Amino acid sequence: MTDRPAAASFDDDGDVLGGLEPHQVRLRFAPSPTGYLHVGNIRTALFAWAFARHYGGKLVLRIEDTDVSRNTSDGLSYTLESLRWLGIDWDEGPEKGGDFGPYQQTERMDIYSDVVARLLAAGRAYHCYCSQEELEQRREAARTAGQHSGYDGHCRTLTEEQVKAYVDEGRRPVVRLRMPDRPIVFDDLVRGEITFLPENLSDYVLVRANGYPLYPLVNPVDDALMEITHVLRGEDLLPSTPRQVALYEALAEIGVGSGRTPRFGHLPFVMGEGNKKLSKRDPGSGLGEYMQRGFLPEGLLNYLALLGWSIADDRDVFTTAEMIAAFDIRKVNSNAARFDPKKCEAINAAHMRMLAPEEFGSRMVPFLAKAGVLPAEPSADQRAVLQAAVPLVQERMNTLSESVDMLGFLFVDDAAFSVDPDAAAKVLTGDAGAVLEAAVKALADVDWTTEAIEASLRTSLIEGLGLKPKNAFGPVRVAISGRRISPPLFESIELLGREKSLHRLEQARASLLAG
Repeated sequence: MTDRPAAASFDDDGDVLGGLEPHQVRLRFAPSPTGYLHVGNIRTALFAWAFARHYGGKLVLRIEDTDVSRNTSDGLSYTLESLRWLGIDWDEGPEKGGDFGPYQQTERMDIYSDVVARLLAAGRAYHCYCSQEELEQRREAARTAGQHSGYDGHCRTLTEEQVKAYVDEGRRPVVRLRMPDRPIVFDDLVRGEITFLPENLSDYVLVRANGYPLYPLVNPVDDALMEITHVLRGEDLLPSTPRQVALYEALAEIGVGSGRTPRFGHLPFVMGEGNKKLSKRDPGSGLGEYMQRGFLPEGLLNYLALLGWSIADDRDVFTTAEMIAAFDIRKVNSNAARFDPKKCEAINAAHMRMLAPEEFGSRMVPFLAKAGVLPAEPSADQRAVLQAAVPLVQERMNTLSESVDMLGFLFVDDAAFSVDPDAAAKVLTGDAGAVLEAAVKALADVDWTTEAIEASLRTSLIEGLGLKPKNAFGPVRVAISGRRISPPLFESIELLGREKSLHRLEQARASLLAG
């Protein structure tokens, strides 16, 4: 768990806390179990987590799984794995428990049924028998007349005779919330005061005709019962917020929850290519891609925090602990933020440079192991070589998966070693055979240190053959590493060892001679 900020003064946070003590702050992150999280979800989780941790409050993880058509069999495990990998911990929810469970909505159906019955009994909700055809006809008529095309309240005041007639027809009603005939006004933590006029607010459906509760019901009910004090969510959900505010008020009237309406903060859109909202289907939107490529969780979180917030005008790189200490929801920018893959990678690279060498080496192991280059538990000798290679690559790599191409040649057996065909075609040509022959002679009896290796090769290839460094060392690099790009050559040769280095140079020369 990330350390919470040291004792801090929240005297100027009254408009955020709304009369609460800092430790009473409760936020929730409520994903659907559809697989690995995408970057928009992660940013929401990050801001909610940072908000809760900043004040010493609580983060509730709630799984919104009532839309069973979207759920996947491994969705919950992927969701939890995503959060654990990111380091975003939760105080209540799956695996943790808590006083307000259960924390999966499909396990709370009895709760929703009871709340709906109480809303109906109090007159805050009513049954609507309108068919889809009737609804669409009236909507079209309203659009033609230039009027609001939402639900027109047809079933708000049905008589008993009208209800009986509908029931006799076999109609099965939905349940609608009775919206108040007044403006809905709330103070958004990101956007300031927002007003929705009653003529633009229609009575909306809480429960389908088959009795299944909808998101606009279960979400506020759970917030009320779990005593959520602040809700951070995407800008795309802003149009539904007045409905939720009206339901919170209705729930307070019937004694559901604490009677407190949460403070809302609507986070700006994350935009992708072409200034379109980043979709789950867009490249670079899913967490799984970043895990596979070897992004550091702290690097990814740092970049996502920049999509709407900053720790300072002149600073882009910071730790999660620093973000938590400085986080202020009032400093979130309401303008849409553009996801820039190159900057995301650059921020990640900066965090890789910040790692201690031993930690950097350890984090490369899973990627080298997955590629079959190292065992999952490297030997002491393998670890020693890996740690010796860290200074050669830590400043050159942007993601951990690059370690396979950068360092794989140091560990792969000679029988499995191969030269990249493109590198061979471009570099192992012309005078490369003479270069490799001279390199073998130069290295045969030299002291096996970086300095001695470099001096001998420079004397033999540059002075002896009269070659430019690129032409002198390019064939040696490809023969040793199998690639045109590698860690510094002379250090790589020392780490590879005399026997393997000479063998690879001979093999490359033999391949050239074989045509």
